[in-house]
Amino acid sequence: VVITCRAAVAWEPNKPMVMEEIQVAPPQAEEVRIKIVASAVCHTDLYHLFERMHKDGFPVVLGHEAAGVVESVGPGVTEFQPGDHVIPLFVSQCRECRFCKNPKTNQSERYDVMAATESRFTCRGKKVLQFMGTSTFSEYTVMNQVSVAKIDPTAPLDKVCLLGCGVCTGFGAAVNTAQVEPGSTCAVFGLGAVGLAAVMGCQFAGAKKIFAVDVNPEKFEKAKVFGATDFLNPKDYDRPISAVLAELTAGGVDFSLECVGNVEVMRSALESSVKGWGVSSLFGGFKSKDGVPKMVQAYLDKKVKLDEFITHNMSLEQINEAFEVMKQGKCIRTVISVSPQ
Repeated sequence: VVITCRAAVAWEPNKPMVMEEIQVAPPQAEEVRIKIVASAVCHTDLYHLFERMHKDGFPVVLGHEAAGVVESVGPGVTEFQPGDHVIPLFVSQCRECRFCKNPKTNQSERYDVMAATESRFTCRGKKVLQFMGTSTFSEYTVMNQVSVAKIDPTAPLDKVCLLGCGVCTGFGAAVNTAQVEPGSTCAVFGLGAVGLAAVMGCQFAGAKKIFAVDVNPEKFEKAKVFGATDFLNPKDYDRPISAVLAELTAGGVDFSLECVGNVEVMRSALESSVKGWGVSSLFGGFKSKDGVPKMVQAYLDKKVKLDEFITHNMSLEQINEAFEVMKQGKCIRTVISVSPQ
């Protein structure tokens, strides 16, 4: 059955999204249709709408950091059933290809399974694209089963949605990619959601000193919550911050994590189809289907924080306001309540 539901449609670049009724087709072979309960706003969504400035890639439903409940499954789906609580993944994991079987990479040969031109959405008779194979600013979306993680049903969806992108990216950058060691000294540059998650990852890994570096001093209180021990504002110094760090640490830090969020870099990594062995900066090096449920469990066990990232809660109707708040740097994460659970 085709479902008609609410969605925020970006018809063209650099214009506000429009609340529309869209049609969501039933899941095809190996696909699942998901009712999205909560979706956070990530800078990658903002970038696609305001900074990328390409006419291609529109109209589209943005959003990729979310959590929901399986509504129905297509033929050949064995891993999921209606009612399962899930997190959509923009990095797939089929568990079968040579990349998935190799511990050194978190890419999959079945990457971005909903091809850029393929979509289960229509609006006003036009095809509407899916973003990063996900699209979560819609009450329902359809995804390939290799891009969905089943999670503990007791986890609050309006919190664990953050594990669909930013928090895993930053946390994993420290724990998986840099492999921060106990007793070490770390520096994290940029204290947005990804940077704060990297600070949390450094603390989780047992770092004894964590320098949080940002040009906005208001970020330090937040960084302290996640484990930062020292704060440096490059604007306070007339010499490079690397020189300042070298003095403060007798030669330099053991681990340095750059989280200023050059979306160009992430975007090109996402869009390049050339696979690289060992390339694991994307999504913090987590194998997505394995890593996300473990992070949900770590949250339930109070080993990682999520609530503290959320500065705003809004409705889907307020999506443009949510983008504005992020554009102005006034939030860490805004969680959008997409549909009632």
